[in-house]
Amino acid sequence: MGEGWQLFKIIGIPLRIQPTWLFAVAIFTTLFQPRYAASVEPAALSWGLALLTTLLLFTSVLLHELGHALMALREGVKVVSITLFHLGGIARVEKECPTAMGNLRIAAAGPLVSLTLALGMLLAAASLATQQPQLTVLLTQVGLLNLMLGLFNLLPGLPLDGGLILKSLVWQASGSKKRGVEVASASGRVLATLMIVMGGVLLWQGAGMNGLLLMLIGWFGLGANRSESQMLFLQKVLQDLKVEQAAGRAFRVLEADQPLRRMSQMRLQTSETAGAADWVLVCRQGRWVGWIDDRPLRDLPVQQWDQQSVEDHMKPLNELPSIASTAPLWQAVEALEASTEGRLLVLSAAGLPNGTVDRSDVGDAVLKQLGVTLPPSVISAARQQNTYPMGLVMLPQVVASMKAQQTVEDEELTNEASASPS
Repeated sequence: MGEGWQLFKIIGIPLRIQPTWLFAVAIFTTLFQPRYAASVEPAALSWGLALLTTLLLFTSVLLHELGHALMALREGVKVVSITLFHLGGIARVEKECPTAMGNLRIAAAGPLVSLTLALGMLLAAASLATQQPQLTVLLTQVGLLNLMLGLFNLLPGLPLDGGLILKSLVWQASGSKKRGVEVASASGRVLATLMIVMGGVLLWQGAGMNGLLLMLIGWFGLGANRSESQMLFLQKVLQDLKVEQAAGRAFRVLEADQPLRRMSQMRLQTSETAGAADWVLVCRQGRWVGWIDDRPLRDLPVQQWDQQSVEDHMKPLNELPSIASTAPLWQAVEALEASTEGRLLVLSAAGLPNGTVDRSDVGDAVLKQLGVTLPPSVISAARQQNTYPMGLVMLPQVVASMKAQQTVEDEELTNEASASPS
């Protein structure tokens, strides 16, 4: 979902709306208008009340998200923005709260606001029943919508607030955030499937719009839950795979005493796709001593290539961005995004070069874990463009999400706890 249009800020939090929100306003206004048409004259007033009901509904959604946002701020989590769109709203936070109970309080704050609004509006409607019939209908309508909003969001399945609450409870009980996500995701899939089945039954029984709406909500929930599961699987792959499992060997080796002409010949012998951009590492008597780029070949006249040696122009090896071969693959993604080289030197346990890894290597390794094997031409094209293959451009966002949600730290702490003596 894009950023949308920013309207203003509420306590420093940008409020944005998606273009689809305007269509939702029109649709909901059209749906609410018949509920007022029978008791309100003229027709323009019924349309005005329908529009007011819609705006109050989305104001309630905004207050629901503000409940999440304010509780997040109280828990020390920065709120990036609140966005309204056709299916409701979302409060985006910079990172997930590091504690299970903190997450539970943030998730529960939204439904609590909705249920409080519902109670207040329904009580107000009851007290005005004999004095302001039109206002009573309006308050009753919006109050019931808030009641539905609060109760629906409490259903225990991701991506609903109830799913986040369930995740937090399982996390608190088991000590594993990952386990909490797995349980809440499974519950969400069951709920979404039930909604689709119940919607189909209602549609078959002639319920029409209600059945169709329930099916659409179920499909949306199933899709959102599938995205959450895929994200979880990608995170697991990036944590479980080691850099050495993805590494290639995009470097060549020259002895320090070799003339620059030997380096030029080596470049001519390699095709553009195979290794024209390979790093050149320098060794002396079997020991790694540095690396050299192509600048001397560009800057020096050809006549000097035989007089000057590789070691005259080599640079320290530690200037190259590097990563340990035993590091998890998500660290390679993070390091690649921070590097201007677009490639990392892979170091063995002894600190010696034994490979390289770039975005195409990472993408190929991840896809193989997903059961997808790419043809060499696709990998070669991705390597030339220094990109992740087959739409895996989201990998940096997946890693950022892991760090924001502290998934990595959660696993490390869990492993430490399991290894600690009792």
